Amino acid sequence: MTDNIATTPFGGGRMSARVFARQTAVSRRQEALRAGEGGNDTGKADKWQLLRALTEARFAFGLGDRTICLLEALVSFTNERELDGSQPIIVFPSNRELSMRARGMAPATIRRHLAALVDAGMIFRRDSANGKRYARRDDTGQVEDAFGFDLAPLALKAAEIHAAAEEERLRARQERALRSEVTLHQRDISKIIACALEEGRGGDWLGYTERLAAIAGRLPRHAALEVLSTRRDELARLRTEVENTYLSMLSEEEMSGNDAHNERHIQNSNTDSPIELNGYDLGRAGTAAEPKPAPEQKLAVSLARVKRICPQIGDYARNGISSWADLIVTADLVRSMLGISLDAWQKARAAMGEQAAAVVVAMMLERAESIRSPGGYLRDLTQKAEKLAFSIFPMLQALERSKE
Repeated sequence: MTDNIATTPFGGGRMSARVFARQTAVSRRQEALRAGEGGNDTGKADKWQLLRALTEARFAFGLGDRTICLLEALVSFTNERELDGSQPIIVFPSNRELSMRARGMAPATIRRHLAALVDAGMIFRRDSANGKRYARRDDTGQVEDAFGFDLAPLALKAAEIHAAAEEERLRARQERALRSEVTLHQRDISKIIACALEEGRGGDWLGYTERLAAIAGRLPRHAALEVLSTRRDELARLRTEVENTYLSMLSEEEMSGNDAHNERHIQNSNTDSPIELNGYDLGRAGTAAEPKPAPEQKLAVSLARVKRICPQIGDYARNGISSWADLIVTADLVRSMLGISLDAWQKARAAMGEQAAAVVVAMMLERAESIRSPGGYLRDLTQKAEKLAFSIFPMLQALERSKE
């Protein structure tokens, strides 16, 4: 193919400085690639993987789904699966065939989306003298000249597109997590308020209802992470107030009734297997021996045993649970799904130690259906831990026996 390819549009199409600068930059980069000076970037990309990545990152490049559809139609006219941007990649479909592969897109719509692809730097127009799209071949059938749409810019943007797609996947994961937290906070706040009103508990429940309504407005479909984070934090603060008010209205008997079965084990257990909690040896629940150094606050319970008794938490681990650090990180994620506020979680870690608090969350996940208020339940256990009247060992034993 000749090196002297068209760079200006046919007819009334205008040439812009930005497009000309892009063409110049692409030409120089192609020369560098052909000279072997591209480094790790080969300028090549699998066309279907690249289109998938661009679909994920379309908002970063200002492209709509119909524009991506037209680009997919253009790419389908290439014979090779791999796009090699070191050379022009010119396709020259007829208007009719391009419309067919673009799901029957109208000519005017095609022109609009082609302009969007040129503006985004994904393709170049290589117009012939009369504006027709065609290829001229030599005596051996090899293409000498081709006029149509050049897909080389798309291939040369592969690294940028894949990086943008990865950023979008990360943003989407963060958005899903934040939306989940917002939903859980709203649900649990409303249910606690409804429960308090139904039971006739003292407290400004109507005021809480108004505050919840003011915070919990409808979120945009593509809300910014900052908006979601702010909403989550506001709900978390309100939830803490609602939980504390509700718990303050409970009698001592009701507070202990949250987990009567485990309470009996905590009070009556006399095991020889000690557990360290904040530097104290709790050989028997509620009995503290002399304080001793425990800089790492390690538990006298194996991680393997915790994983065996509490298998569900492993479903939420990104790369499995192979260390206590993995368990702690996963517990931090799970506590938000259970509706436990950051404040309650931080206080539990301070009172129990990080490992013990993570084990408690893992056990709560196993019994999620039977715990009415996970946040209140954890705060109750935290208060016991602060008084050195709490041990996770009897709780693990009770949970283990319940599964036999």
